Formats: sequence, structure tokens, C-alpha cells
Amino acid sequence: MKMTFYGHFVAGEDQESIRPLIQHNRAFGVGSILDYGVEEDLSPKEAELMEMESCTSAAERESSGTSKREKQYQAHWAFGDRRDGVISAHTYFYANEAKCDSHMETFLRCIEALGRVCEDGFTAIKLTALGRPQFLLQFSDVLTKWRCFFHQMAAEQGQAGLAAMDTKLEVAALQESIAKMGIASMAEIEGWFTAETLGVSGTVDLLDWSSLIDSRTKLSQHLVVPNTQTGQLEPLLSRFTEEEELQMTRVLQRMDVLAKRAREVGVRLMVDAEQTYFQPAISRLTLEMQRKFNVEEPLIFNTYQCYLKDAYDNVTLDMELARREGWCFGAKLVRGAYMAQERARAAEIGYEDPINPTYEATNAMYHRCLNYVLEELKHSAKAAVMVASHNEDSVRFTLCRMEELGLHPADRQVYFGQLLGMCDQISFPLGQAGFPVYKYVPYGPVMEVLPYLSRRALENSSLMKGARRERQLLWQELKRRLCTGSLFHSPA
Repeated sequence: MKMTFYGHFVAGEDQESIRPLIQHNRAFGVGSILDYGVEEDLSPKEAELMEMESCTSAAERESSGTSKREKQYQAHWAFGDRRDGVISAHTYFYANEAKCDSHMETFLRCIEALGRVCEDGFTAIKLTALGRPQFLLQFSDVLTKWRCFFHQMAAEQGQAGLAAMDTKLEVAALQESIAKMGIASMAEIEGWFTAETLGVSGTVDLLDWSSLIDSRTKLSQHLVVPNTQTGQLEPLLSRFTEEEELQMTRVLQRMDVLAKRAREVGVRLMVDAEQTYFQPAISRLTLEMQRKFNVEEPLIFNTYQCYLKDAYDNVTLDMELARREGWCFGAKLVRGAYMAQERARAAEIGYEDPINPTYEATNAMYHRCLNYVLEELKHSAKAAVMVASHNEDSVRFTLCRMEELGLHPADRQVYFGQLLGMCDQISFPLGQAGFPVYKYVPYGPVMEVLPYLSRRALENSSLMKGARRERQLLWQELKRRLCTGSLFHSPA
């Protein structure tokens, strides 16, 4: 395995053995995104049991498993094993808080190892490794319901179908609508929407609206939204047991420990995207980290999956928030790793498919999001983006737009990223041309990385396509040198 599959896709077994590869790549202008690729070798049944247990709250267990969460944010036996249908991302299952602490220590070792051998690398982290997924599900449900409530109010004001950043609610009409629901008196409601919290424009956009969930606002005590199934108003914020409150706090504490250590040793954090039923919470928690740590430079990067229908809204809202509050926006743009699983889950459970309908639509979304961020980089030195793609057209698109916008590689605002062992014909020419480019570098003991690698084997067809492409390019270069007589001479 070390001489073949493992050796191709994995950097080594431990922090010392990966050093030569990281330094070799660095010599050719290619940096590293370090990722400890170990997974527990669980059977599908074991994974399902762990997932269902860790995604159900005490209140739901007491009420025989019934949940007030929307269908998308409820655990489902058929999709308890989150590894199923997922190829290029490894998966964590919650066992207990001690296991989450162990994962945090692993991430800390990655950060420290990279800090010793690389000046400007990244460490990849997954939030499902750092806490109980029940919290991510419930928080995602809250965030999604609150956003849907905003769009319901917008539809009442004749603004249905607008892009998120173009939708602005008239405060007076909004106050009247909320008063009719019987949530509070008009005098109380007028106190929630003040110039201090929302400015003096007389309108509320989605960023203003999202800030109202903050525990510091009086409105958070009254938050209710219409249940789409019953039509009844229900509390938006769930009641948690004391232990569940502690579990939520520990997630934030672990994230804080990692970010502080990364800042100390000069390493940046890449927060991976995960399934859509976790992602709203993951993005919101990452955003809170960015507010705190992205003051001078983008230390924390969030990941945006462009196969999602709402990818553009997510990118534009977060970038606008960074612009308003004055912190540094950091984004990694990917197409996404969970498409087959997400489509099957939506069809089985009965909610709208969150994925773009076609490959072409996903490509269009990727380039739309990317173009928006690049336009921002032209005007702001406080933002950065990683184009994490094996798609040659997307790389060409980026290079062309950089030239048109006057964005230079030396500015180090636009990065490129590919997986170790794949698309070297993209990574190394970019690195040698002076563009910041990074390889996603898994490492770990052979036997413990095998569960991850066995699923990576399913990518064999796309790997071979890439290998054929690389061989074709090498053959073309060989023929060119033979024809010009430069085969045995170094290029000028």
C-alpha cells in the first residue's frame, strides 16, 4: 500500500514522515493544507447507531422520538452512515465529549506540525469532529426557519424571488405583521427595531434580520415562527438540558483553542463544508470565528459548496457582513462532495432537493460566486479566496479574470487548491508561475487511513482520466522538445 495507493494519495504516517513531501512541494511553489486522514473503521450498523443516538435530544427521547424540527434537520436511519456515497471527505461520528477533545488535540498537532515546516500553510478541520451533531442540527434548523420567516415577510411586502442582498423589509410594515401574530405589544416590538440595532434606513435586510437572533437582543426571548406543517406559531429556540448547554459551549471553546494556536504558529484554518443539514450551523459558527480572528488578515476560511442552489446568497451575505463590520473575508470555493447522498436523502425524506439541477448549473454557480469574490478583491485587500477545483476551465476562468481585474499573484489574495495525487498538471505549473497553490495533504498510519482510502478508490475512473490528461500533456511537451532539438537542454 505504501508503494502504491497509499503512497500516491497520503503524505506519510506521522508528522516527521510527511516533512520531505511538504518541503519538496514547497520547493516547486506548492503549499499544503494538512489533514489527519484517520477514520474509525465502523460497520454501517455501528455508524447508524452512533449517529441516531448523537442526533437526538433528551426532549425528543422523552417524547418518543417526535421532533419539531423540519424534515431536513431530523436524523434518519437510512442516512445514519454519513460515509455512504461520499468519496473525497472523511467522516467523524460522535461518541462522547472525551472523543471530541481527542479530535481537538489531533487538530492541534496538525497545526503545530505544519507551523514547524511551512510558513503559510493551512490545517483543515471539521466541526462534526468537535461536538455533538444534535447541536448542529438544531441550530441549523433555527437559522433556516428564521431565514424562511424573513422571506415570508418579504413575500407579504411584494418582494418574493429577489436575491438575498436585494431584499429589504419595510420596518413599519414588519412591525405591524409581527403585532398581528400576537407575539408582543406594538410598543415592545418598536423597541426591538431601533436605530441602534438596525440603523436609520427604515428597512431591514437579511443581515439585520439574522442579528436579531443574538442573545443580547430582547427579541430573542420571543422568537416564534409559523410551523409550515401545522400553521401554528412555535418557539424558534429549543430548550436544552444543562448537559446539552455544556456540549454547545464546548464546541465553541474547542474552536477557540484551535484558532488561537493557529494564530500563534502562523497557520490558517480551513473549515470544511459538510452535509446541508449541518451546514447552516457550521457556517454561522465559522463566521463567529472570523469576526474574532480575521481582524488583521484572513486566518479562518469558510467553505462554500457551489452545487447548492443557495450558494450565491451565502457568499454574498457573508462578504457583505465582513465589509460592514470591517473584518477579513476568507473563502474556499468548491463544487461539493455530498451530491449523491444529498439528492437521495431529499427524495427519501421528502424535502426540496438543495442541489443545482444540472452539472452546467453548478459550473455557472461556481463561476458566478467566484466572479463576485474576485470583484471584491479588486477593491479590498482584506479578503482572500481559494479556488479549490480540479476543473481546468475554472482555473482558466480565474486566471483570465485576475488579469482583467489587475489582481496579481504576488498579492496573495487568490489561492488555488487540489488534492494530493491529483491534477499535478494544474498545481505545479501554477506554483512555478508564482501563483499561490496548495495541495490538500492527508496523513496518518496506513491501517487507520484505509477506511478513507477505500472510498477514495471509487474515484479511480476520474483519477485515470486525470492521469491520461497529464500523460497527454507530457507527450505533447516531449514531441515539442524533440522537434525543436531542446530535449537535452534546460528551458530558457
